[in-house]
Amino acid sequence: MSKNITILAGGTGSVKLVRGIASQDCNLTVVSNVGDNYWLYGMYVCPDIDTIIYGLADLLDYERGWGIKNDTFNFLRQMEVFGEETWFRIGDRDASTHLIRTNMLKNGKNLSDITKWMCEKFAVAAKIIPVTDNTIETRIITNKGELHLQEYWVKYRGKDKVEGIQYVGADKARPNPAAVNSIHDSDLVILAPGNPLTSIGPMLQIKGIRKELSKSKKKVVAVSPLITGKAISGPAAHYMEAAGIEANAFGLAKMYSDVCSNVVIDTKDKSLAKKIEDLNMQVYETKITMKNKQDESALASFILHQVRV
Repeated sequence: MSKNITILAGGTGSVKLVRGIASQDCNLTVVSNVGDNYWLYGMYVCPDIDTIIYGLADLLDYERGWGIKNDTFNFLRQMEVFGEETWFRIGDRDASTHLIRTNMLKNGKNLSDITKWMCEKFAVAAKIIPVTDNTIETRIITNKGELHLQEYWVKYRGKDKVEGIQYVGADKARPNPAAVNSIHDSDLVILAPGNPLTSIGPMLQIKGIRKELSKSKKKVVAVSPLITGKAISGPAAHYMEAAGIEANAFGLAKMYSDVCSNVVIDTKDKSLAKKIEDLNMQVYETKITMKNKQDESALASFILHQVRV
């Protein structure tokens, strides 16, 4: 019988493993981060949800890691004519996703309903569930002030020194009941190799999600986004150092130790295995870099067949 798998995922750093898991014989549910959702030109943009949908629909622009492949940018060119800032590169087809979502929100639909509808429209078989239908905003505190994550990382390209991270609204956010139930009912729960502070972190700040993961920790496995202290993609190491967390697989394991009992690390980090095991966590070593679909499938297969819970 097919296993029920839940994966907590961000966007660019998570989508490869999500796609790999989807290629296996399992019933997949993706619990999606909403902390970097952003209002732009009056449209509600959900970068992580859209990246997962596009990835599973085989529409994702894998060169950039976001957006729709072969998209055009006439909309943005016209916004430039109007004198608008265009640092957030929304393609024409991508814009229609944000526009229809915004329209549905204004007509009373919640993000869960809209995401389910979009999965049907894009013929995505997996369930994709926003971690909450409430608003959470990941904000980066820098030496020059406070910025929304999108502004810090995309607009200003992460140039300023990070002094802290805030999850505005997370303390009051109600966990999506479907997400809690999925974690409870799954045979295995995976924390994707997304940024632990800005992709997975916002979800762990929601009390009901953290509580359910803690209760289920024996069947929770985290996949490291770091190899020899360097992030495979994005600024994970940078953010971890700013938060006073050791920027390596051990630091990740320690950060997740109350919600997770299993960690998959790269073979190049085997020297950290004993320290992680001393946290009362099971360590699994394999090649975690995913450069193509074969790598994605291989890592997914390793997790589903080698991790014993």
